Amino acid sequence: MAHSVLMTSSFSRRTKLLHQTGLSLYNTAHGFHEEEVKAKLMQFPGGSVDLQKEDNGIGILTLNNPSKMNAFSGVMMLQLLERVIELENWTEGKGLIVCGAKNTFSSGSDLKAVKALGTPEDGMHLCMFMQNTLTRLMRLPLISVALVQGHALGGGAEVTTACDFRLMTKGSEIRFVHKEMGIIPSWGGATRLVEIIGSRQALKVLSGAIKLDSEKALNIGMVEEVLQSSEESKSLEEAQEWLKQFINGPPEVIRALKKSVSSGKQLCFEEALQNERDLVGTVWGGPANLEAIARKGKFK
Repeated sequence: MAHSVLMTSSFSRRTKLLHQTGLSLYNTAHGFHEEEVKAKLMQFPGGSVDLQKEDNGIGILTLNNPSKMNAFSGVMMLQLLERVIELENWTEGKGLIVCGAKNTFSSGSDLKAVKALGTPEDGMHLCMFMQNTLTRLMRLPLISVALVQGHALGGGAEVTTACDFRLMTKGSEIRFVHKEMGIIPSWGGATRLVEIIGSRQALKVLSGAIKLDSEKALNIGMVEEVLQSSEESKSLEEAQEWLKQFINGPPEVIRALKKSVSSGKQLCFEEALQNERDLVGTVWGGPANLEAIARKGKFK
């Protein structure tokens, strides 16, 4: 009896964490005080994280700090969380492209902020803040793709792993340079990289600080495709066209599909099945379902 109650409680916590918006991995129970971390990050201005929401249901999230290869300032980290919250509440959204301004993705953290936040305690708090943010990005009910132009280094490489897919332009690179900085990935990048390319390849990539050009990244399964154009606006158009093939349909169906796959990846088998059952209840007999039945009768 007690075991059954414990299992039910555990399932409830995991399911809420996975699918309710506004919930994060860490809180005060973990010694994490978000407002204190935010106050520290506010001391390091520069750049912006911009969001454009298109009528076709695709959001374009742009890391914009080109004078520093789109490195994340403290303010940009705060703005990234704000944009993720905005996307959590965008019920018409179906897809998301994450890219960088001026033909490069991101060189990671701004070293000015890194130097100032130099204690182990500061590192842990920044780690929890960015893991919270990128986990919420990963769990968005939007099909997401990172468009890698130029360099995705360090924290920038970690951000690419928070997207469902990655596309690269010719001449671009992804490189986890953390070892050369005397640290390890701290924004959840190592954990997500294992999910993407497997533990053996991930260990090689991380311990060797290997430069993943577009060909090598494609060969190990890090990216889906290498785009034809390396020009900023044209490659963005290509990425949108690539994404459109996966978001063709009503928002409620696309979003339910993404949630279902997320639960299959992050919950145990029985929990994922139960969550899939609940998601079916949100679309079965809905407008899109009834319209499709009326239009097609029975699928051949």
